[in-house]
Amino acid sequence: MITNETKSLLSVSRLFATLIVVLVTFTSQTQTRIVTIEEVGSQWQLRVDGEPFYIKGAGGEKHLDVLLEAGGNTIRTWGTDNAQEVLDLAEEKGLMVMMGLWVQHERHGFDYNNEARVKSQLENFRKEIRKYKGHPALLMWGIGNEYELNYSNTKVWKAVNDIAKMVQEEDPNHPTSTVTAGTNAEKLNFVMTQLPDIDIYGINTYGDVGNVKTVIKNGEFQGPYMITEWGPTGHWEITKTMWGASVEQSSSEKFTSYLKRYEENIASQPEQCIGSFAFLWGQKQEYTSTWYGLFTEEGMPTEAIDALQFCWTGSYPENRAPSLDSISSAGQSSLHNLILESGTKYSFTVNATDANDDKLNYRWELYPESTDKKSGGDAEGKPPIILGRIKGQRSPEITLKAPMQEGRYRLFVYVDDNEKVAYVNIPLYVEVNPDSAEKIQFKPQKLEPLAY
Repeated sequence: MITNETKSLLSVSRLFATLIVVLVTFTSQTQTRIVTIEEVGSQWQLRVDGEPFYIKGAGGEKHLDVLLEAGGNTIRTWGTDNAQEVLDLAEEKGLMVMMGLWVQHERHGFDYNNEARVKSQLENFRKEIRKYKGHPALLMWGIGNEYELNYSNTKVWKAVNDIAKMVQEEDPNHPTSTVTAGTNAEKLNFVMTQLPDIDIYGINTYGDVGNVKTVIKNGEFQGPYMITEWGPTGHWEITKTMWGASVEQSSSEKFTSYLKRYEENIASQPEQCIGSFAFLWGQKQEYTSTWYGLFTEEGMPTEAIDALQFCWTGSYPENRAPSLDSISSAGQSSLHNLILESGTKYSFTVNATDANDDKLNYRWELYPESTDKKSGGDAEGKPPIILGRIKGQRSPEITLKAPMQEGRYRLFVYVDDNEKVAYVNIPLYVEVNPDSAEKIQFKPQKLEPLAY
């Protein structure tokens, strides 16, 4: 039997529980940062709680202390996997987050004619928006990344805008953005005509970053944009060897690229460009193990981070990374089309300097050229290292005994001061019997200079 006293206690308990819910809700709401995108005079500004906020960002979730030391203020994710952990850590470090919503790609098998799947995708995103919209580290939503790469079904644009419209309804406190793989007149037209509910246009671009402002101007795009991935010259747009291997920039050449590209194509466009995200704040195997990562597999910062610190703060760090002056091979006038005879020994020398006169460490490694090459940043596997072919592996000069098997290879050298690292790699082709009438024939190709 429930007495009046019991009823009173139950009523008090319910009231107390309600007060807790209200208090938690109120606390969450007061923590939410109000982010807006506003046109102030002739310039677009991102504002956080009313204060101008220029994005000095990096794509990735690791090494956040290094990002802070370099002057960065924002990180970018591509999806909501471990979003709570990322947001909490960012808040702890004083960073903001462009939170990605991974819109499915046609090239991965998603069918934008399937209305049920398209609706399911949107509703799944709705749950994520409701879960994280109140987090104080949230800067904006990134709706999709390069979903138009190698596609044919233009319905994806409507799907993206429908998601953006839903996001604005669920979370009016944070802007919406979307990201395309580079930009051109056709893509810009889709953005301008099909995405009215996208607040900020994001562009991933590498060697072609200098063309963005031209496309924006010629297309008469008046809105705000950001460069959401940028860095070295991409493997698809750079010089190739006679056998088709892309010639990667050295870390020192990338250092120059970051400086020049930021100054000429990002910082120089304050009217519409609200900032950028350097790629990749971490490491990954994409064409090679060093092409895009700003860190090595061991987590050591590379030269380009020094360049980014200068871009973001106007000064270099006290301890500078080593720098590569040259790499050469005895008897070879050029290393861009280096063909070796199997079993033959060749010498290679790297010349490096360090602005702090630190003692330098050297490491050389030989790999077969990767055959697991994909598009759009899809996951790739790293080829296995080849052991026993390098003499003097820990010195600036080595002797390489060419592998016995004919094929494509790549020789890497890393130079570090125990804190930061410089690197370069050289594509090689090994012929088993160069005097044989059956040896492989390469199509003559004129090499163009590397783009910085």
